[in-house]
Amino acid sequence: MVHSSAIIHPKARIGTGCEVGPYCVIGEHVTLGDGCKLHSHVVIDGHTTLGRENQVFPFASIGLKSQDLKWKGGVTRLEIGDRNVFREGVNIHSATDDGNATIIGSDNLFLSYVHIAHDCVLGNHIIMSGYAALAGHVVVEDRAILGGFTAVHQFCRIGKFSMTGGCSRIPQDVAPFMIVEGNPAETRTINKIGMERNGVSDEAQAALRHAYKILFREELSVPNALLKIEKELPPLPEVRHLVQFIRASERGITK
Repeated sequence: MVHSSAIIHPKARIGTGCEVGPYCVIGEHVTLGDGCKLHSHVVIDGHTTLGRENQVFPFASIGLKSQDLKWKGGVTRLEIGDRNVFREGVNIHSATDDGNATIIGSDNLFLSYVHIAHDCVLGNHIIMSGYAALAGHVVVEDRAILGGFTAVHQFCRIGKFSMTGGCSRIPQDVAPFMIVEGNPAETRTINKIGMERNGVSDEAQAALRHAYKILFREELSVPNALLKIEKELPPLPEVRHLVQFIRASERGITK
């Protein structure tokens, strides 16, 4: 299942049942888990590990060194989970500092020309539409969706079940369960459809809608809004996560 034109370093570790298509290049320190498929013209290099059943489409570049000008050498890594899909032209970089890693979870879909920079940490079941880009040190929580051409500033966090509109510029954290859109982005409403599709209860959705109004429509300071949410809303896991996420924000929340 390895095409004769593929170039694979003899020390690379290739799992059972992998398919490596024409003109792929796999470096010395790469590990492919069982059942991975590289369609053609894929480059995977650096200290890069892919789990099981990942699919990588033509002209993707995965695991090469950071573009960060602070890179001084050393061993940096890219760690990828299982069953991810990397469409055409996706590029993902290793971390910047010796011993650090860029980390991607499982069951994610990255559409054409997505860019994931050094030291990003991504969870599971994320969708990044075409040309969406993450600068360095960005965190994306589970089941977030980034619209096409979304640009996320370094050190920002994208909360779980959130969604960004196409062509949005994200200079601050995106609160969980919310939809943001614009340049710069503004929080528009809760991600009702996304929560319904993923089984979030009606009670939690109603509480999050109330929390949205307190945070983004009542013109309260963020600390006072959080105190009001804790006082007035039931302590559901989704509400607690929203409050904890915002309290931990260092860049501030997209309003």
